[in-house]
Amino acid sequence: MKPPKFDYHAPRSVEEAVALLARYGGDAKPLAGGQSLVPLLNFRLARPAALIDLNRIASLAGIRQLDGHVALGAMTRQRVVEFSPVVARALPLLTEATRWVGHLPIRSRGTIGGSLAHADPSAEYPAVLTALGGTVVARGEKGERVLAAAELFETYLTTSLRADELITEIRLPVMPAGAGWAFEEFARRHGDFAIVGIAAAVWRNDGRVTARLAAAGAGPVPTRLRAAEEILERDGLGDKAVAAAAARAAELVQPDSDLHASAAYRRNLTRVLTGRALATAIGRAA
Repeated sequence: MKPPKFDYHAPRSVEEAVALLARYGGDAKPLAGGQSLVPLLNFRLARPAALIDLNRIASLAGIRQLDGHVALGAMTRQRVVEFSPVVARALPLLTEATRWVGHLPIRSRGTIGGSLAHADPSAEYPAVLTALGGTVVARGEKGERVLAAAELFETYLTTSLRADELITEIRLPVMPAGAGWAFEEFARRHGDFAIVGIAAAVWRNDGRVTARLAAAGAGPVPTRLRAAEEILERDGLGDKAVAAAAARAAELVQPDSDLHASAAYRRNLTRVLTGRALATAIGRAA
């Protein structure tokens, strides 16, 4: 199928892109990797008046480690994230999650900012942003906003980004030395969106446990599993605590039923995958 007609713009600066978005008053779409938007255009599920192609804005790509966090430009390709030594050292959970994203051609074109802006709750990057307490920087005509995951994601495929705003950067806190991590997901076929996915990280500091857990595909937005984290932080990382945290995780999610799986099936998957992810993360923790 062919997409509907649209105007095409290829700005070379963030300021120019923001001005173009404002000109169309919400009837333009930014084009990043195009792995989600182009199929929507071809099936005419999206009918924007204009596409604002971000691929010529060099300042939107790149990875750098700053004091206490890693900053990733929104147009950084997923393949670059996957093989970045900075990400592997400071954010191994993000490296592992990236390997679950689609197939090689998708990761070669797809961008981290595009995935977050698309806001599919089954996707890996929203779950990692949620688990690690990361933020995104959004730039619009009124300046910049820094948004946590809970502020960015509103419901299925919907964010709080304004009509003239772009995600320009993603900031994730560096994982402590000795942290364990895992990303587990289940899909019917390799490369499909997850029916459920679990991001997990654990570490000890002076004998005190810190846990981070988030679920993908188990509700309209990625879900931070705080009550399950609290069990581990209170009771430790033994088998009983892990089983209790996994059971609590299944109670915390609010999945819908669809043609892929029932809500009950997704809750059970949440329990099973949380247990698996925690076992792997604990095994990796120093």
